[in-house]
Amino acid sequence: MVKVTDIAKEKLIELIQNNEEKVQGVRIIAEAVSPLKVEYNLAFVHEGEEKLDDQIVNFDTFDIFIDPESVPYIEGATLDFVQTQMGAGFRVDNAPKLTPKLEGPVAEKVQKLIEEQINPALAMHGGFVSLIDVKDNIAFIELGGGCRGCGMVDVTLKQGIEVLIKQNVPEITEIYDSTDHASGKNPYYQPAK
Repeated sequence: MVKVTDIAKEKLIELIQNNEEKVQGVRIIAEAVSPLKVEYNLAFVHEGEEKLDDQIVNFDTFDIFIDPESVPYIEGATLDFVQTQMGAGFRVDNAPKLTPKLEGPVAEKVQKLIEEQINPALAMHGGFVSLIDVKDNIAFIELGGGCRGCGMVDVTLKQGIEVLIKQNVPEITEIYDSTDHASGKNPYYQPAK
C-alpha cells in the first residue's frame, strides 16, 4: 500500500527511539483539500492510540497506520525524507492523482481535448493541465509539473490552452486557472534574475 524509502526508515527509527513514550509507529493522514490536491500529515501512534479500522503496514521496527478515509489517497504512495536548502522533513510522493468526476457533454469534450491535444504538447516541457470543473460556460483548470511556477505560463494559458479550448468547445467562453504557481518546484522556464 505504501513504500518507505531507506532514508525515511532511518529517520523514523531514530525519532521513534528518541521519543520518551513508547511509539507503535506512525500514522499517515491524508485529506483532500481541493478536487486535485491532497495534504498529508504524519503523527506518532503511541500505545493505545491504534484504531480498530486502521490499515496497518508492518515494517521491521515500526508500523504505519492508515485510517479508512486516507487509504484512497495513500495507495501506491512513497514516504520519503528530503533535505533542501529550506530544511528537512518527510514528504509523501507519487500519490495517486486525483481526477474529479466531471459529467456532461461540455466537460467530456474539454476533457477529451485536454487528454488528446493539450497534455501531449505540454508533456514535452514536463507540464500538464487538469480539468477541475465546468460551470456556467467556464472551464476551471489547474496546471502542474513544469507549468506550475513557469515564467511563460500566461503565454501558454492565453495563447495555447485557452485558444484551443474555445475553438474546439465553443460552449466555453472563459478559462479560469486555479493553479498555485508559487508552489512550483521545477518550472520548465525560469526568467533571468
